[in-house]
Amino acid sequence: MTSVVLVGTLDTKGVEYGWLRERLLRAGVEVVLVDTGIMGEPRVDADVPNEAVARAAGTELSDLRAAADRGAAVTTMARGAEAALTRLHAEGRLHGVLAIGGSGGTSIATRAMRALPLGVPKLMVSSMASGDVAPYVGSADITMMYSVVDIAGINSVSAPVLANAAEAVAGMAKAFQRASMELRRPARLGAGARPLVAASMAGVTTTGVDAARERLTELGYEVLVFHSSGTGGRTLETLAGQGIFAGVLELTLGELADDLCGGILTAGPDRLSAAGRAGIPQVVSLGALDMVKFGPLETLPERARYRRIRIHNPSITVIRTTESECAELGRRVAAKLRASTGPTAVCLPLRGLSALGAPGGPYHDPRADGALFSTLREGLRGSAARLYDYATHINDPAFGRAAADRLHTMIGAVSAAA
Repeated sequence: MTSVVLVGTLDTKGVEYGWLRERLLRAGVEVVLVDTGIMGEPRVDADVPNEAVARAAGTELSDLRAAADRGAAVTTMARGAEAALTRLHAEGRLHGVLAIGGSGGTSIATRAMRALPLGVPKLMVSSMASGDVAPYVGSADITMMYSVVDIAGINSVSAPVLANAAEAVAGMAKAFQRASMELRRPARLGAGARPLVAASMAGVTTTGVDAARERLTELGYEVLVFHSSGTGGRTLETLAGQGIFAGVLELTLGELADDLCGGILTAGPDRLSAAGRAGIPQVVSLGALDMVKFGPLETLPERARYRRIRIHNPSITVIRTTESECAELGRRVAAKLRASTGPTAVCLPLRGLSALGAPGGPYHDPRADGALFSTLREGLRGSAARLYDYATHINDPAFGRAAADRLHTMIGAVSAAA
């Protein structure tokens, strides 16, 4: 029987969760109700009570109540909910999860959702969903649905929203369970016959990465492309750390430029680290390190207004990285690659790092690119990483195919040695 887990604060949202449970039962799924409420008494009976959730986090509910620290209590119950949902999934009692809430309830539920494997349906109905949802979603496949009104009773607005959510998660959970049964194993990423390869891409490196992706597909791989948008890079890092990739094709590192220069699409300081730590073969290039991304033109910081500016689209404005910034980026990339425990190759497109940086483009700057190449070479001197020069720009299809072929050779060598 398909099982959907409801996770939420039953002291404040018990009526709404009771209503959702009835909708889900009518939709033909079993329901497991997990209570993450803290201070008040639950307004509907739970299958996993809040005392059990607190204990799963290593404490007692009475201690949380006595401390009267809401922030600490929310963090603790989120940790307990994560443990509870992970256990339910391992027991085969979770084929989908649904939660509703405001800021606190959303924080608790989405932490638990992020701990579940990719592919498990995760739906969060939240009054926070029309704003910045990055802290809630992270790199997980969480679907956020805006509640329109606050989660405070069943009314003419909330009823259709919650009904849609219930029907949606029931349908997704049934499909997920059906796929799992057909495969006769837990549905998980990387369970197919073709080995997985991750590739990083941005709009300004699409042509080159597409050529590489097509070549790798010809060679028998399934290629997962991650948009270098901050979240995309973090997701690539998370999945690489789980060891599901046979190889990683890092042709686009623009998130590192944003991290250095205060751009809006940073993936954090750990970008370009997980594959190296895991010993996964990786081919690395320097795509999009010739620019930093900011928001709309009117939001551009004062310090950037006197740089080479391009409006990428109404939401993104880019500036050209300077010679000194490129030199520092070379040092940072080299330091990350020196720490790699697996085979690493660096492919340098000597005639440009993006569509804007190709010869004749507005960001073509051999001096700045040269500083990047120079510090990278120096930083990798004596390391196990191999460097290869190409007299082309990054979007030349021949460059993409060559990078793909090099990764294929590296993966084959690792497989042969295993």
